[in-house]
Amino acid sequence: QVQLVESGGGLVQAGGSLRLSCTGSGRSFYRDAMGWFRQAPGKGREFVAAIPWTGYTGYYADSVKGRFAISRDNSESTTLQMSDLKPEDTAVYYCASAIGLKYTREYSDLTRYDYWGQGTQVTVSS
Repeated sequence: QVQLVESGGGLVQAGGSLRLSCTGSGRSFYRDAMGWFRQAPGKGREFVAAIPWTGYTGYYADSVKGRFAISRDNSESTTLQMSDLKPEDTAVYYCASAIGLKYTREYSDLTRYDYWGQGTQVTVSS
């Protein structure tokens, strides 16, 4: 059974930091891109950050650039370090993996992702 499991969510004050982790199991994720998406109440799921299987760079939504950093810990896991959090960052955060991404625009397209975690809640209080 293929699974992605997120951890590290919680409640934090504005300006604070949180670190989200995601670990895959059930198959090899060596060649997968890994991404983070989020969904706030009443809104659609949106792209946050992604990293290719090589781990050589990261892609970010404009709203989180300079505050969030994605890294590839090993072939099966990824971390999203979130700093200077704002109330508008409040959402359920999902980890996802994708096979065969070739173009930059694909990394932010949630329809290109094959496996998804169950999500972890991040709440930022003002």
